[in-house]
Amino acid sequence: MKIFVGNMPFSMTMEELQVLFERFGFVKEITLAVNRETGRLRGFAFVEMPDAIQARNAIASLNGTMQCGRKLTVSCSLTRERN
Repeated sequence: MKIFVGNMPFSMTMEELQVLFERFGFVKEITLAVNRETGRLRGFAFVEMPDAIQARNAIASLNGTMQCGRKLTVSCSLTRERN
């Protein structure tokens, strides 16, 4: 299951995100959104967890939690088709 993580601190690293989500189960992949022009983080990421129950537990537990002064928005990622 792919999870959207929004309103992330711009200083948050992939490793920190991994540790945060691994408390709930195996993390298959993390993709940090980066501005192509500046190389800076855009404040959101996608976390993929193969086990749907673990993913739902992570969403329920982490949504609204504070990380470095920012309240995370964690939800099931809506997939969109590419043309």
